[in-house]
Amino acid sequence: MAQQITLIGGGLVGALLAQQLAGRGFKVDVFEKRPDPRIAGFVGGRSINLALAERGLHALRQAGLADDVLQRAVMMRGRMVHTRDGRSGLQRYGVDDSEVIWSVSRGALNMLLLDAAEAAGVRFHFGQSLVDADFDAGRICLADEAGVTREIDAPVVIGADGAGSALRAAMNQHSPLGERVEALGHAYKELEIPPAGTLPADLVDRSGGHDQFALEPHALHIWPRGGYMCIALPNTEGSFTVTLFLPAQGAHPSFATLPDAQAARAFFEHDFPDVLPLVPDFANDYDSHPVGTLSTLYLQRWHLGGRALLVGDAAHAIVPFHGQGMNCGFEDTVVLASLMAEAPGDTAEVFAEFQRIRQPNSDAIAAMALENYVEMRDSVADPHYLAKRELGALLAERVPQHFMARYRMVTFTHLPYAYAYERGRAQDVLLEQLLRGSTQASSVDLGAAAATLQATLPPLPDLHG
Repeated sequence: MAQQITLIGGGLVGALLAQQLAGRGFKVDVFEKRPDPRIAGFVGGRSINLALAERGLHALRQAGLADDVLQRAVMMRGRMVHTRDGRSGLQRYGVDDSEVIWSVSRGALNMLLLDAAEAAGVRFHFGQSLVDADFDAGRICLADEAGVTREIDAPVVIGADGAGSALRAAMNQHSPLGERVEALGHAYKELEIPPAGTLPADLVDRSGGHDQFALEPHALHIWPRGGYMCIALPNTEGSFTVTLFLPAQGAHPSFATLPDAQAARAFFEHDFPDVLPLVPDFANDYDSHPVGTLSTLYLQRWHLGGRALLVGDAAHAIVPFHGQGMNCGFEDTVVLASLMAEAPGDTAEVFAEFQRIRQPNSDAIAAMALENYVEMRDSVADPHYLAKRELGALLAERVPQHFMARYRMVTFTHLPYAYAYERGRAQDVLLEQLLRGSTQASSVDLGAAAATLQATLPPLPDLHG
């Protein structure tokens, strides 16, 4: 008889994990507190679009869904950096168009994953919130949208219910998980640039837009301003989701000093004058969209023996500045489904091994995401950073088996995050030594630099192993 798995959360990670487990012979029931988005429409409140990279794509390939998803995605070749004086320039993510990331709609992707999981035999139960769990008895209590509760057997329960996980709260009450939440102190608000057809043609021309897009579509746009920034990601129908990142409190500029659209408009006129004309519904967007919080979640324990386990954001929520939250969660599903298939009857050993493998990697991407915020809002316009970036690119071309930029390791390979973090640190130390504070990569003897690199660091391992 197939082993019963109960999943809490039918979002991106929950739906993909359910599909992969069902495909390996498990009987899977998923309980999701929200209504079915395919019937009720997708309920927002979280980022509208997400960056899909190689790790996430690998998981979708395993599930047979990558082609379907890419047909609904927009390619982004790199960061289009917009300076205060209105100039812009593309900083490529990879070496060519084989190394790109993809902007995908959270809602459309979620619905596609739900369909795929149902086709694999997963049973979804929407409008069902977890209110309590008895892990010793292997039972959970659920409440429907009217507040009516019921208990069901759930000897093995997995929580993929996000950063505010109800299962995590229940597990923590049963046996403390060593939870620590580090608030970033910065927050965000989303605005929208509509498709180009709704804007004046001369404005679209000046902004570098074409086809149905008001800006260059194949880029993630950044307006770095030191301690804060705006970004914009393209959507398939031609719009862009704009996100303003600012300190939550404190001196101007912060969300505390921009309480309404009138104050925010004056701020944009001064700091983002080329963004403002592209957001015709600015006042309504600003006043109606909530301010979102940003924090990193750390747990000492992800599981209670073989009875309960947390995955994705429920176990290791991170800030969004490396575009890896979804990719990391999808990578979780590949590792867990594989371990479950190898030892279907020993969830205690599987859950312990899953945490042993994944926790060092989730810690590493959490640290890199925090570092990337500083890079995006500040370093991308710094001459010394740009010189390091250029020297790294030259070394990657000259001795590719010994040097790869950390961003490329994270985004375009399957190397463990923990390895990318440590290797990136070592490479950065070397680049600093080679440049000696210079802002000109051309000041470095490339042959000598390559020899130093080869003598200092071992070759890179298999990138897709």
